[in-house]
Amino acid sequence: MKSFEVISPKQDAKNRTVWDEFFPYYAGYPVKFASTIIESIDLARGSVVLDPWSGSGTTPYAAARAGVDSLGFDINPAMVVVAKARLLPPSEASSLLPIVDQIIGVSRSFEPLDAHDPLSVWFGPQTACHLRSVEMGIREVLVGRQLNAETDINSISCLASAFYVALFAVTRSLAGKFRGSNPTWLRSPKKGEIRVSVSQERIFMAFRSKLAQMADALASQRDIVNDSRIDIRLADSTNIPLPDSTVDAVITSPPYCTRIDYATTTRSELAVLHGLLPSCHVDLGRRMLGSIRVPQRTIEVRESWGGACGKFLRAVASHESKASAGYYLKTHLDYFDKLDKSIGEVSRVLKSHGVLVMVVQDSFYKDIHNDLPRIVTEISRNHSLRIRQRNDFLIRRSMASINNKSKAYRSRSDAVEAVLCFQKD
Repeated sequence: MKSFEVISPKQDAKNRTVWDEFFPYYAGYPVKFASTIIESIDLARGSVVLDPWSGSGTTPYAAARAGVDSLGFDINPAMVVVAKARLLPPSEASSLLPIVDQIIGVSRSFEPLDAHDPLSVWFGPQTACHLRSVEMGIREVLVGRQLNAETDINSISCLASAFYVALFAVTRSLAGKFRGSNPTWLRSPKKGEIRVSVSQERIFMAFRSKLAQMADALASQRDIVNDSRIDIRLADSTNIPLPDSTVDAVITSPPYCTRIDYATTTRSELAVLHGLLPSCHVDLGRRMLGSIRVPQRTIEVRESWGGACGKFLRAVASHESKASAGYYLKTHLDYFDKLDKSIGEVSRVLKSHGVLVMVVQDSFYKDIHNDLPRIVTEISRNHSLRIRQRNDFLIRRSMASINNKSKAYRSRSDAVEAVLCFQKD
């Protein structure tokens, strides 16, 4: 296998377009990184690229712009909607404002009042009602009148998804007072803390303003190649819904082993989607790779996870700090169990000699180094995936720096982000 051209997978604000700014969700790498890899692989016409942890849809978006067929899977319904919205073609820009006016008009006729609406975590009853009426308007106009039934999230169009993303942004902005020390999520109100209260007209104005901004940004985008096929779908990486040997390349970045609750980071988005796909962020968080919740089953260390993983887990189990041998060991076991199953699924759906490019980052548990790039390499080897190239990039400031308690065990918060290139035997 020839060497690939690999650029830094670190997000670079200078290379983000105005359209990209509407999708400020935690992503493993920028569009330029994925585009460079796709071009370097030199895929034949009709090839298919998969990302089983699609997130905000960077890989499918880059593949579509290169004219390559792509599949983007994610277990989080909020991120499926975000990824779909990102693929909205520029030809739809002129339709956004007429549709938003129609949605606002329809929304005025709804008077939902649900004391258990998840939006009421941050908003007073009337404000939660106003926000929900906008969501119901989107459903009425763009999804179909299914106000009392769950909807297949996979069937939601890119156009409808764009309006949901606009409502995501409005909701986050209005609930800004609840932004916590971790900037990626909204905290729950403290006891006695007053929830947000705003008028219906202010919500309508904010919603329309956001869509106007999106329309201008979308109009300036380069169109996606029309003959590329794109499928964004809700799916679990441990059970990829594809037949064996159907994918030519996988470009992805799994959730890092850094104890970031990815379900909680999208709690407000999941609250907005409650009318479409009722779900609980706690249950979703338990099912995700990187869950911070104790698994509800016993997990044993497997030799197939490799020596580096076994050594790390033994060190966690014997660490003197509180709960190391209990809670923390169990959540790490859950992570590596899901990671092993996911890599096995990736190998299964890859064609013979297919390429896997994976971006992973090392981390620390207390003072114990979690060498995730090495662990992933050893796990992959046991699934017939041979490492062919590795490129390391030093990250000066990682998400670990948010946790001040980590300084008690180490003075530095930098990390190594590794781009691992494998080929299936």
